[in-house]
Amino acid sequence: MADSPAPALHSLTARLIAEAVGTFFLVVALIGTALFTSSYVSVLGVSLSIGLVVLVGAYAFGPISGGHFNPAVTLGAAAAGRLPWKDVLPYIAAQLVGGIVGSSLLALIALDGPKGFSTSAHAGGFASNGFGDHSPAGYGLVAAIIAEVVLTALFLYVILGVTHLRAAAGFAPIAIGLTLTIIHLVSIPIDNTSVNPARSIATAIYGGPEYLAQLWVFILAPIAGALLAGYTFRFLFDRKPIVGEGSYLDTYELSGEGDASAQPTT
Repeated sequence: MADSPAPALHSLTARLIAEAVGTFFLVVALIGTALFTSSYVSVLGVSLSIGLVVLVGAYAFGPISGGHFNPAVTLGAAAAGRLPWKDVLPYIAAQLVGGIVGSSLLALIALDGPKGFSTSAHAGGFASNGFGDHSPAGYGLVAAIIAEVVLTALFLYVILGVTHLRAAAGFAPIAIGLTLTIIHLVSIPIDNTSVNPARSIATAIYGGPEYLAQLWVFILAPIAGALLAGYTFRFLFDRKPIVGEGSYLDTYELSGEGDASAQPTT
């Protein structure tokens, strides 16, 4: 990646609004599906929900902000040189606001449900992430950490690959949405799937003190996976040999471009 990323096409304010709205949409769709649909909704149904909302959100807001909707994606993109570090904290703040507004709206709807928020079977844990006694299938702390680090890293590798300068144009949201669907199919039984600290924070604040006590895992593990992927992607995939010189240059440096913030990278 270039040392000085090219300037973004949209103002920071516009990009932050896009991130907030996109994260709001993600939380409402994913958590709403988990909370309000039949208790017999399968893991497949919830996984498809998140995949579809990310696909739609990436097409809608990706050209504006990059369509991250996820602090881990933002940090991974910055580590890979796709986003200026100065934009990271504003992006994360916007994502947290959007996610919390989304979960608050769902809590308000649940409050007026047939059994009320506190006694509703669907409101138990508020679809929060958890391990041990709070894992859907009883998986422990180590399993949750491994799943979140590895799956978030793989998610970032896909994002960075499909939004690369040489990737086929227009298909990134589809690949990203399908990847997130697969990730949820794998890890919902383990810890209800995070790979997104904004999603985890937004639900834990309504899930109760037990889920808040475990929240650190679903903040730190996805961030670790994203940074690992962001920093290693450049070395593994974003360099090409210079014939006869035995050295490498970054493909973004060769092209003169270093900012993919206008590409869908949710």
